[in-house]
Amino acid sequence: MVRVGLKRIVAEQPDFQVEGEATSGHDLLEQIPEAAVDVLLLDVSMPGSGFLQALRRVKEARDEIAVLVLSVHPEDQYAMRALRAGASGYLTKEQTPTELAKAIRRVHGGGRYVSDSLAEILAAELESGTSARPAHEALSDREFQVLRALARGESVKRIAHELKLSPKTVSTYRTRLLTKLGLDSNAELVRYCVRNNLVEE
Repeated sequence: MVRVGLKRIVAEQPDFQVEGEATSGHDLLEQIPEAAVDVLLLDVSMPGSGFLQALRRVKEARDEIAVLVLSVHPEDQYAMRALRAGASGYLTKEQTPTELAKAIRRVHGGGRYVSDSLAEILAAELESGTSARPAHEALSDREFQVLRALARGESVKRIAHELKLSPKTVSTYRTRLLTKLGLDSNAELVRYCVRNNLVEE
C-alpha cells in the first residue's frame, strides 16, 4: 500500500518517472547495480537486515544516487544516523505529497533535505559548539539496534539470532549500553527508551 501511494504521488509530477520498486533490502540491493535511477526513496521499515545497512551498501555501489529516507519514526530516532550513513535527506510520512516532491527535487539537484525543526536543532548545535542531542545519539548503529531490541523485551538469545551475533557479544553490548547511558538495569533502559520515544507503540 505504501509503495502504491508513493508511485501515485511520483507519477503525478510531470518531471518524475518511476523506474522500479523493491519489496525488501535484499531485492533493492539486487536491482541497484543496473537501476537507471537518480533518486532512491528508502523506507526505514523496509523488510531486511536494516535500512542503515541497505543505505550504506547502496552508496558503496552507486554513490551518485541521491537517497531520500522516508520514515514513520520521529526525526530524533533516525535522521542523524541516516544522514551520517550517506542519505541526502530524511522525511517523515506525516509530510504532504507537495513536500515529498519538493524533497525529491532538492536531493536530485545535489542539495540536502531536512525539516525546518531538524534544521533549527542543527543550527543551534553549530552556534553553541555543543550538542544538545540525547545520549543515545552517540551510540553506534549496532549499539542502537541492541538498545531498541532490549527495550522491546527481546531476550539476549533472540537478539543474538536476529543480528547474527553470539549471546556473549550481545551481553557485552548490553553492559556497554548501560554504562554509556548511565543506567543500572534493563528496567531503567526500558524507561529511558519510552521517555525518548525509541519504542514503537
